[in-house]
Amino acid sequence: MHILVVNDDGPPSNKSSPYVHSLVQTLQAAGHIVSVVLPHTQRSWIGKAHMVGQTVKPTYFRPGTLHEDDGTTHARPSSDNKEEWVLVDGTPASCVQIGLYHYFKDRGPVDLVVSGTNYGRNSTAVFSLSSGTIGGEMEAAICKRKAIALSFAFFTRNHDPEIIEGASRIGVKIIEYLYKNWGEGVDLYTVNVPLVEEVEKNKNLWTTMLQNYWGEGSCFEEVDGNDADADEEEEKIREKEGQQGEGGGEGKKAVGHTHKHFKWAPRFTDVYKSVEESEPGNDGWAVNEGYTSVTPLKANFMHATAATQGELKLPSSDPIPSISDLSLQEPRSEQRHFYAYIDYEDSYVQPLILSALKQLPQSSYTLLSSPSDLPTPESPYLHISSYETIPFDEITSKPTTSLTNAYVIRKALIRKHYLSETSHIWCVKNPDSILKTNIKRAEHFEVDYAEFLDDAVVECWDLKESIARNEKVYEEGGNASYREWWILKPGMSDRGQGIRLFSSYEELLAILEGWEEEAPDSDEEEEEVENHEDEEKDYIQTSHLRHFLAQPYIHPPLLLAPDADTAAPKNTKFHIRTYVLASGALDIYVYKSMLALFASSAYVPPWS
Repeated sequence: MHILVVNDDGPPSNKSSPYVHSLVQTLQAAGHIVSVVLPHTQRSWIGKAHMVGQTVKPTYFRPGTLHEDDGTTHARPSSDNKEEWVLVDGTPASCVQIGLYHYFKDRGPVDLVVSGTNYGRNSTAVFSLSSGTIGGEMEAAICKRKAIALSFAFFTRNHDPEIIEGASRIGVKIIEYLYKNWGEGVDLYTVNVPLVEEVEKNKNLWTTMLQNYWGEGSCFEEVDGNDADADEEEEKIREKEGQQGEGGGEGKKAVGHTHKHFKWAPRFTDVYKSVEESEPGNDGWAVNEGYTSVTPLKANFMHATAATQGELKLPSSDPIPSISDLSLQEPRSEQRHFYAYIDYEDSYVQPLILSALKQLPQSSYTLLSSPSDLPTPESPYLHISSYETIPFDEITSKPTTSLTNAYVIRKALIRKHYLSETSHIWCVKNPDSILKTNIKRAEHFEVDYAEFLDDAVVECWDLKESIARNEKVYEEGGNASYREWWILKPGMSDRGQGIRLFSSYEELLAILEGWEEEAPDSDEEEEEVENHEDEEKDYIQTSHLRHFLAQPYIHPPLLLAPDADTAAPKNTKFHIRTYVLASGALDIYVYKSMLALFASSAYVPPWS
């Protein structure tokens, strides 16, 4: 593949950029086309900056011998075919832009941008947020390119060529793996390889980025006189990183401003201490343990967990009212009167709704016996009833004055055949959705009477093919456990009513015929059965005997296996219910406390 290499350390130098040449050669040895654009000088700690107002000018670098500072820089590109890198007087982010869009057109599109190899680790938030190496990859990511930042964490100033080559090899292997197995939703990866012996034999770990902070005090120290040479100062910073030293200084007290200079002197001990105190699993910990860390990132500043939705209301500039003016309730004259129709058709829920309504001042609302009693179409109106009886057309035609207790989308979630169809359509439009592998395929059919089952399943191809395979198993004398079992769910039943298992056409037909035999012959008889609370019938009401869903049965399902010292039965089924509120189009709120239901007896296979 065509790889663009950038960095923040500049061209090869044993003093300030000792690893980039090894990386480029290792990538080339692996068969990749490598194009290189680097800053012409050290640009560490610059993040994803661009130099506003500056005209970026290139020079051209011909790399020399590996680990030797014998490369040469030229003002104009060469006319021969020798390897040549582009150096620009800009930032790592500038290198990405210039490399992607202004050079190397004859080599084809860039498949991957690699930033590195950085001289030092880019682990933990303190280092990463300032890193020019990661800044370059951020620029590539927001240019919609796959991007990987590679950093070598050194523990000694002795740059052993064999250790560097080993780190380069494992770095390239990880780069190739990540490119071929790019994670869903990942914009870039940051990889930290420790420069230790036989690093290729050590573990490569997925890690998170450690959130850490500078300690108290400044990361600049005061100096007198003229600024020191920039390369010299960078060298001193590198020495502190390798030795885990501490910078910083205390200011002198003075009257007014004292003229002084400030030198960047980051306190690495703050970072090392945070790593030592952290739990395993983060990037800083992995590098300290001698492991290679791989951290997937997004190219953005993610939201904090603080409440940041809705309107931000600033404190009022009105005078603070006196105690006598304060009240826990609005004056009744200012309360908006509304009309309410409450008819939930449930003897348990209806009183609860009315009780909640009574918490409001009685003068603030009027209960209606019928929606037609609403004085005017513009009157504020609250309608609460069962979903099937909500007049959605009327409610939605008056969105500023009418409220009801459900959204129109609810039916797509509570009716099994609608839910299945909704998830199927979503997966067709979004083939990478998690629903693709977590909701079983389903066969839909409608049947009013069992005698019409043949016609109802004529287009249920998967179901019919499965039943045909099961018939062959039966004819060959195979055990019932070899069959493909299906679960039947009436689309509009609830509380588990009507759920059955079958593996043959005859079993499915018998299920439907059994319901017809048990079902009441009339509405009056149905009401009589409902009044007998002690009599539990598992028939399906005639109104429900229409839409059906058949899905492959999962055997075995996820079962609970309690510890041996408990009295609970082994291998029991369970399920978890949670309240979910869908608001608008579409915010989802999940209630944290959930309901878990457990079977009282052990699970047995459907053929037992």
